[in-house]
Amino acid sequence: MTMDKSLRMRSGLIRNRSVLTRAERIERLKEADRWGEGDSPFGLDKVRVYKMALKKKKKKKKEEEEGEEGAAAEGEATTT
Repeated sequence: MTMDKSLRMRSGLIRNRSVLTRAERIERLKEADRWGEGDSPFGLDKVRVYKMALKKKKKKKKEEEEGEEGAAAEGEATTT
């Protein structure tokens, strides 16, 4: 039986996780000085998980073509 594409793990978990493990939550609470040694690891405060927004890269093909044409035109202008 084959496995569905959505269930395959090619390079691990790529998308953002919406839930942190207890250790990760304690780590973040320590960074924010909201958790101290001796505090109970049960009933931890909520910790916000920030989503990373990636900017889309602009296509450079047109810019490269324009740059090559501009450089060729400048080279011709200097030789005449």
